[in-house]
Amino acid sequence: MIATRAGGPEVLRVTDVPDPVPAPDEVLVRVAAAGVNFIDTYRRGGVYRMPFPHVVGSEGAGEVVAVGDDVTLVAPGDRVAWASAAGSYAELVAVPGSAVLPVPSGVEDGTAAALPLQGLTAHYLVASTFPLAAGHDVLLHAGAGGVGLLLTQLAVSRGARVIATVGSPAKERLARAAGASDVVRYRELGDLTSELPALVRDLTDGRGVDVVYDGVGKDTFDASLASLARRGTLVLFGGSSGQVPPVDLQRLNAAGSLYVTRPTLADHVATRDELTWRAGELFGAVTAGTLDVHVGATFPLADAADAHRALEGRTTTGKVLLLP
Repeated sequence: MIATRAGGPEVLRVTDVPDPVPAPDEVLVRVAAAGVNFIDTYRRGGVYRMPFPHVVGSEGAGEVVAVGDDVTLVAPGDRVAWASAAGSYAELVAVPGSAVLPVPSGVEDGTAAALPLQGLTAHYLVASTFPLAAGHDVLLHAGAGGVGLLLTQLAVSRGARVIATVGSPAKERLARAAGASDVVRYRELGDLTSELPALVRDLTDGRGVDVVYDGVGKDTFDASLASLARRGTLVLFGGSSGQVPPVDLQRLNAAGSLYVTRPTLADHVATRDELTWRAGELFGAVTAGTLDVHVGATFPLADAADAHRALEGRTTTGKVLLLP
């Protein structure tokens, strides 16, 4: 699936290209399922600079069909997943050997494809960016999304309390099933910027939350900042509603010595040891039955444009997958 130029979902086209040949440090994988993520829409739309045309996607799972001469971690026939291999919306993809994650037996291909990018993101957010512990209060936007459902489960397992925002009663049920203590349906609010912080403070005895995990961005940023307790942290990890305009840092001073950070996954899996630590904890929780990976929608690879429309329209829950 190729993005012919920067633009909306209509720029995506199914195209035949030569099969990739793995470099000495790469693994050639037959894709069983590819993950659809907001970063794919940022790259397709030109928010992140990319060459055009390019094959879209960076996440998936499948079976190894060949390995480069320098690869020793896996062999043909092994099942692997990955979070960072350019061109994953395809039947075959060359994955860097350093990025492959062996998939444990008993973990289905769809689950394996759904977990890496959003799971690793949720893990670094709760374990590293703002390490959660018992007693922390959390505000989480898009609580029924792919990251949201995983992050809620990981946060609750650490003893934190999660207040989630969602857009519908169906999404509220999913967020509560994942462990959210309180859920706010933001479409029922007249003014998110003033009403959401008031609700959050009512739920926290006037204090506010220790951390906001905000993957929505422009539409929620002001409400997120106003929902924080003194010396609280706003973690902006995405921008599904658009990118946040420049911010006057004096606002952080006036609001109670607040912190704002904009992390990215690449900096939290910068070494093989860190990548395998995070992935090992995630796959271990799945096989132990303590982490549920919710696949909300699947699309044929040829319908990738529809998958992007659904994701950007916020009509999806959990993970969206493409099936070659």
